Amino acid sequence: MTGDVVLDVRGLRVGRAGSRRAAGVPLVHGVDLRLHRGEVLGLVGESGAGKSLTALALLGLCPPGVEVSGSVRLLGRELVGLPVRELARVRGRHIAMVFQDALSAFTPVHRVGDQIGEVLRIHQRPRPGRESALRAATELLDTVGVPEPDRAARSYPHQLSGGMRQRAMIAMAMAGRPEVIVADEPTSALDVTVRAQVLEALSTARRATGAALLLVSHDLGVVAGTADRVVVMYGGRIVESAGVDALFARPRMPYTKGLIGAVPRIDGETPPTPVPGEPPSAGGSGPGCAFAPRCPLAEQKCRELLPELRGDDGHVAACHRGDEAVQRSSVELFPPSVYRRPPAGGPEPEPVLRITGLAKSFPAPGGFGAWSPWSLRRGRRTVAEHVVRAVESVDLEVRRGETLALVGESGAGKSTTLLEVMSLAVPQSGTIEILGQDTSSLSRDAARRLRSAVQIVPQDPMSSLDPRMPVGDIVAEPLWVQRMPADRVAARVAEVLRLVGLGPQDMSVCPHRFSGGQRQRIAIARALAARPQLLLLDEPLSALDVSVGAGILDLLRRLREDPGPSCLFVSHDLAVVRQMADRVAVMHAGRVVETGEVKEVFEWPAHPYTRALLDAVSVPDPALQRTRTAVALRGDPSTGGEYVTGCRFRTRCPVFASLRREEQRRCEREIPATLKTAVGGGRSVACHFPLTDPRGVSG
Repeated sequence: MTGDVVLDVRGLRVGRAGSRRAAGVPLVHGVDLRLHRGEVLGLVGESGAGKSLTALALLGLCPPGVEVSGSVRLLGRELVGLPVRELARVRGRHIAMVFQDALSAFTPVHRVGDQIGEVLRIHQRPRPGRESALRAATELLDTVGVPEPDRAARSYPHQLSGGMRQRAMIAMAMAGRPEVIVADEPTSALDVTVRAQVLEALSTARRATGAALLLVSHDLGVVAGTADRVVVMYGGRIVESAGVDALFARPRMPYTKGLIGAVPRIDGETPPTPVPGEPPSAGGSGPGCAFAPRCPLAEQKCRELLPELRGDDGHVAACHRGDEAVQRSSVELFPPSVYRRPPAGGPEPEPVLRITGLAKSFPAPGGFGAWSPWSLRRGRRTVAEHVVRAVESVDLEVRRGETLALVGESGAGKSTTLLEVMSLAVPQSGTIEILGQDTSSLSRDAARRLRSAVQIVPQDPMSSLDPRMPVGDIVAEPLWVQRMPADRVAARVAEVLRLVGLGPQDMSVCPHRFSGGQRQRIAIARALAARPQLLLLDEPLSALDVSVGAGILDLLRRLREDPGPSCLFVSHDLAVVRQMADRVAVMHAGRVVETGEVKEVFEWPAHPYTRALLDAVSVPDPALQRTRTAVALRGDPSTGGEYVTGCRFRTRCPVFASLRREEQRRCEREIPATLKTAVGGGRSVACHFPLTDPRGVSG
C-alpha cells in the first residue's frame, strides 16, 4: 500500500493575522500528516474543523490575511515560505488540487479542453502546441469517463453537468502526472450515481499517475470505501488517526464514534446517533479538549488539560478517557430519541395527497422565439422541441400519517413535483387533490384556507428566512396570516420552538446568528406552526454535516409520531430515506418508475434504475464496502430537453444491453406501463423487463 514518503507535514499552523485592533485567531493548530506514494489518506470532520484550510495551506492557496507556519515538505522540498513564482512551478506538476466547486474553479470564458491543455503547455517539455494539448486533454477526459470527450473539451464549463465538470477537474489535476493529488470534498452535493462516477474517476487518476491522494470529506461512507488511512480533525486539531479498518471498527475518540454513528445506514434500520451541541468557533475553544462541551464522558481534567495524541500500532487518539470510549458504543454515548411508530393494522388510511397524470414543462433557454446557434443545427424546429419536460407523467398518493419519499437523481422532476403541489394552482396537465380538494377548482378563499394545511421545508433555509426578522416573528408569521389572537400566537411559537430544540432566548435573534442546522430547525418550526396536515420536505439534509443532519433526522422522525403530519419527503440520499420513510417512489426523467414499501423496494428492487441507485450508496464499513459489487451507471441523467421515444432509461440501463434485439426494440418504441402487485400494500414498477423479485410482479 505504501512506499516512499511524498508529503511530510509537521507542525502546520494556520491563522488569521492580527492587527492593532484585533488579535490573531488560530484556525489550525500544529497538524502533522505523512502521505506515502500511492496511498489514500482520508481527512474527515465537521465544517469548521480545519480540513479545507489544511488542504489549501499545502499548496499555498490560503486566502489573503491568513498566515501559515510549520513545515510542508513535498518530495523533500520545503513549500512553506516558497516564493509564489516557484510555487507555481510546483502546483500542477508535483501536487494538484481537485476543488469542491468545479464551476467556480474553472475559468468561465475559456473552453474546458484549453484549460486542461494549459497544464500541459506550462509543465510539459518540449512544450506542446495548442492543438496537440487539446487532443491530450480530450484523451484525459475520455480516461476519467466523460461521455463525448471531444464535445466536452470544446465546451465551456457552464455547458457541462456537475458530475462532468468534477470529472473534468480530475482530468486537469492528473494532466501533469503529479505525485500528490488533494481532493477537497469532490463528491459533495452530487447524486449517488454521479458520486460513484467521480470516485471511479479519482481511482483512475491514481492508477494512471501513481499519485498519492489526500481525500478531504465529511462523507464517511466515501472514506470507508476509498481510504487506506483516516485522520479525524476537530477544532483545528487532529484528534484521531488510524488505518481505515481499525478506525471504523474500534474508534478511540468519542467524537469519532459520534461521526460514524451519525451516518444513516442503508443496510439496516438502526437510527443514526445525533451528536449534541455545535462545533467550537474559530479560536473559541478553551484550554482543555475542544470536544469536552459536547462529550458525554468529559470530566474536569478534560476541560482543563489538552489531551495529546497517543496510542500504538499506528492508531492514536487525543482523549483522556479513550480506554473507556472504546468500550462504549455510539448509541450508548449519543442515544437517539425513542421513536414510537404508530401501530400497523386496521383499514387503509385515506389519502391526504393524490396526484394523477401530472405533467409540467418549461420553455428551454434559447428556445422558440429566441435565436440560438443550436437552432440552425437541424433546420426549423417545432414548438414542442423548445420545452424542457421536467415532469412527464406522475401518479402518486400520500396517505394520512405516512411519509412518502420521492427519490431520484437531479433533474428527475422531484422538486418540480413538490412545487406544483405547493402552488395550489391549476396544473398544466393532470390533477392534484389535497385533502379531497382539486386544486384546479379552488377559489381564492379556499386556497388561502388550504394553504395553512400544506407547508414546506426548503433545501436552503437561509434563502427562505427573512434576514431582517427575528426568529419569533418568522415562526409567528403563518399564524398572523390566519388572524390568530396574539396570546395564542405567543404560546404556539414557544411550543414549536421547544419542539425543535430551540428556546425562548432565540426568539429575538435574527437568522444569520445561527448555524446551518439551527436555521433548518427554524424552518421546520415555521412549517409546523400552523399545524399542517401535509408537510413537504425538499432535501432538508443535503447541505448539512453528517452530525448536524443526524440531529435534524432525529427531529423529523419524532415528528412522525401520531398525530404528526403526513410528509412528502424529496431526497437523493437513499440511506436517509431508509430511516425516514414508510413508502418510496422512485423518479427518473419525469416519471415514477417504482413505488412500494421502503423495506420491500430496498431489499428487492424491481427496476434496474432503483438497483443502480441502491448500489451507488456507500456504507461506513470498510470491510462491507469492499465486498459490495455494483454495476456503475454510465452517462448523465436525462434533462428532458430532447424528446425520446420508449423508455428514457434504456441508454444507461445494464439490462437493456443484455436483451435480444427484438426485446430492445420494445424498449426503444414503447413507454413502459406500470405493473402492479399487492405486496406491501401496493408495489408497482414501470419496466418492460423488471428484475426478478421473490414476491412477484405481474401485469
